[in-house]
Amino acid sequence: MESFINTVNGIVWSPALVYLCLGAGLFLSLRGGFLQLRHLKHMWQLLFQPKDNVTGVSSFQALSMTLAGRVGTGNIAGVATAITFGGPGAIFWMWMVAFLGASSAFVESTLGQVYKEKINGEYRGGPAFYIERGLGVKWFAWLFAIVTIFSCGLFLPGVQANAIATSMENAFGIAPAISAGFIAALLSFIVFGGLKRIAAFTTLVVPFMAQAYVIFSLVIVFMHVDLLDDVLVLIVKSAFGVDAAFGAIIGLAVSWGVKRGIYSNEAGQGTGPHASSAASVSHPAKQGLVQAFSVYVDTLLVCSATAFMILITRSYNVVGPDNVPMFIGLKDIATGPAYTQAAVEGLMPGFGQAFVAIALFFFAFTTILSYYYISETNVSYINRKLHRPFLFFILKLFVMGSCIFGAVKTADLAWAVGDIGVGLMAWLNIIAILLMNKKAFLCLRDYEKQLAIGLDPVFHPEKLGIKNANYWVGERAEEIRDKERAKLNSGSRQDLEGNVLNVASGN
Repeated sequence: MESFINTVNGIVWSPALVYLCLGAGLFLSLRGGFLQLRHLKHMWQLLFQPKDNVTGVSSFQALSMTLAGRVGTGNIAGVATAITFGGPGAIFWMWMVAFLGASSAFVESTLGQVYKEKINGEYRGGPAFYIERGLGVKWFAWLFAIVTIFSCGLFLPGVQANAIATSMENAFGIAPAISAGFIAALLSFIVFGGLKRIAAFTTLVVPFMAQAYVIFSLVIVFMHVDLLDDVLVLIVKSAFGVDAAFGAIIGLAVSWGVKRGIYSNEAGQGTGPHASSAASVSHPAKQGLVQAFSVYVDTLLVCSATAFMILITRSYNVVGPDNVPMFIGLKDIATGPAYTQAAVEGLMPGFGQAFVAIALFFFAFTTILSYYYISETNVSYINRKLHRPFLFFILKLFVMGSCIFGAVKTADLAWAVGDIGVGLMAWLNIIAILLMNKKAFLCLRDYEKQLAIGLDPVFHPEKLGIKNANYWVGERAEEIRDKERAKLNSGSRQDLEGNVLNVASGN
């Protein structure tokens, strides 16, 4: 079984997918005039805009939900895995796929907003929705939905649960079976509460833990700031095959850097648009820019913090082809969160392992919540035709079962299964956004034009020739009319009250 999974993983993550991820990111960056740089300041400002109506969630809540999926095991265990099998140079390629992937994140999240729907009082959207409405290829949309349900509902939660169980066992000696039961119990409490409970939990936890982890990492880096230059040189030289020790594995550096970069920041993978579609904004490009910023937070901040701690303290191993050791900094320690725990524990005995375990628990658990929400959105998509409410209950059981199974199985098997899910989604979604990128950049140009003349941009798809954006020409238009009526009624009441006061005072 394990041999079969590894074979499938190798097929899905062939060099073709690696080059597709990098090539798509570069193409979309050029098409958008490197929007990830031009609008960096504006991205930050958009985070704090209030939501546009009472139905959806705010941009910040949507960002937190997206980061819940992005900031997870990949930021701690995934970085360690990239270094082990790709050398220090893999970190450079993680940075590269994040920088270029910010444009991919913009395109997919903008399209998610354009073609979102309101289902049972909640906004839903994602690749399945924009593939059906934007491309008009229903079988492709259903294929993505089914692949995503299995990937996020069955394959990927086990990776996160495995990392939690491993780190808890390392730090506190807690048996994986106990961790599995606790994860399943807490998960059931939150997912049965719906979208608002998931948004509330992630909005509270993710920003706090991400800030705490980055600040803590910076403290460690500054304690060894004299070594930082050497680490940066090592990363760059290894990335281009110049370093004497790791020059022979440049291909693995690129491959593992891209693979773990995509797993971590999810740019182009198709998961981000699900949460971003739930945001209530006046223009799709707003949320697209917010989601582009989230890629920076994930990889350039959190992943970099982990990489610097591991490399500065030399708490890592590197193996070449056929698992031949190339560098041994840790003995008898499995690849994964233990690398980061060892790095911090060596500097702060009695504290480091516990801190990383707690941080990883929150990162990974919120990622599991994000996976559930993504799976639920795709069940909602197919349930528009099937009308089988019990599918949501089955999904909840699948996610909890995946967590229990993943927590007690080996890390290698959990990662291999998770990689298959990520790779399949990336193949399907990147093809879709390359075919549909013109519509996303029409939205960007429209947004920039309105912004340039001092307006708060409002989206009118019919003016851009974008069809099937049903929410924006139907329910959204009605919401705008309701707002205008409310303003008029409020103004009429104020005038009436003013007249009454004037009469009462004899004026």
